Amino acid sequence: MAEAETHAAATPAAAPGPGAAPPGATPARGPGAALLSALVRRRELSIVLVTIAAVVYFSVAGGKGFNTTNNYHIIMQYAAPWAIIGGAEALLLICGEIDLSAGFVYTFTPFVLTSFYDAGATVPFALIGALAVAAGVGLVNGLVRVLFNLSSFITTLGMGFFLEGMSYIQSRGEPTQPPIGGGLQRVIGGWRWSELVWALAIIAVLQIALSATRYGVYTQAAGGNPLSAAESGIKVGRIKIATFVVTSLLAGFTGILDQVRVGSFDPTSGGNTTMFMAVASAVIGGTALLGGSGTVVGALFGALLLGVINDGFNLIGVNAYAFDVVIGIAVVVAMLLNAYLASLRKRALR
Repeated sequence: MAEAETHAAATPAAAPGPGAAPPGATPARGPGAALLSALVRRRELSIVLVTIAAVVYFSVAGGKGFNTTNNYHIIMQYAAPWAIIGGAEALLLICGEIDLSAGFVYTFTPFVLTSFYDAGATVPFALIGALAVAAGVGLVNGLVRVLFNLSSFITTLGMGFFLEGMSYIQSRGEPTQPPIGGGLQRVIGGWRWSELVWALAIIAVLQIALSATRYGVYTQAAGGNPLSAAESGIKVGRIKIATFVVTSLLAGFTGILDQVRVGSFDPTSGGNTTMFMAVASAVIGGTALLGGSGTVVGALFGALLLGVINDGFNLIGVNAYAFDVVIGIAVVVAMLLNAYLASLRKRALR
């Protein structure tokens, strides 16, 4: 018996086959598994891939007209305002709220600037005053939501109607010439690519705030589980109020930026269209409507995708109404994809 045990111990273990991994090594994964893992870890990757595919398609279908500097500028005109407001809406969605008045703040704020200017304020002070009023709109939205526990949907819907009426009252229903000129005009919308620069800078700041600051951690906690967040000492109400303020402030700034570029403060601009496109950018970019998770950078790529599709449809002669059909499908598909990726993340953590 002892001799048998000694012989068994001395017998070397069977060598692994030529295709087997050595003991203790992680099995190699194929490119499909690696891509799936990347999609699970980085929710922005899916929208980036779709955006690249759309660019490639319209580059072929749209002929030489798509890949030109002028056409890139047109896409930027679509995407930049949606990206700025969409990035702010992404923060609100992450903390479990939504702002339906952002598009009307976009419309209203330029006329506030004009009112301050007509009252004798210099352009810089009129600009500061207009942005302060925009931030005040967000403060009112946040206070009503937190203090009275009224849903943000109802609160901001009512605010949107109020601001729409005020825009028509202040403008008398007519476009107004922006009072901004000179170097300040070039910085705020006058230079051809100023909107793009502002959009990239603002998105970068918002993403850093979300992913690398205490505010970002609190925002995700407030949206994911507000009760647990409050019990752990997070001031959930303050986080939500601050995010409403940021959203309205950026919506007002975007309204000034975009309408200075156009050269006219128009009471029919912005509104529901801008608000819905911003929310669609955030959702398509990977932000969950139920709160707790999302990405600001994704909103940038969501806005870019919508801009590319809108511009591409115009180039290839597709009916403009088809764009709304595509947006509707894209939002639903994005929500289904978000839910699927969330389930994959849960499995990966088990």
